[in-house]
Amino acid sequence: KPCPLCDEAKEVLEPYKKRFILLEVDITLPENSAWYDKYKYDIPVFHFNGKFLMKHQVDIQKFEDRLRKLELQSE
Repeated sequence: KPCPLCDEAKEVLEPYKKRFILLEVDITLPENSAWYDKYKYDIPVFHFNGKFLMKHQVDIQKFEDRLRKLELQSE
């Protein structure tokens, strides 16, 4: 912290916040060193249901597609 890139990404996702749960991981904490080693040059990084989705910035089309697909499976 601070992470302006992360803040910007969260702002883009704000309209969707009622449709998913965002779990933030501080990769600078010792217990998250594996994430730090993997993504230290690529923040922010987004995983969706445990699978890599996107990095650097929000690809809103990709995010919407994945979210819609998950919602359709849940119906």
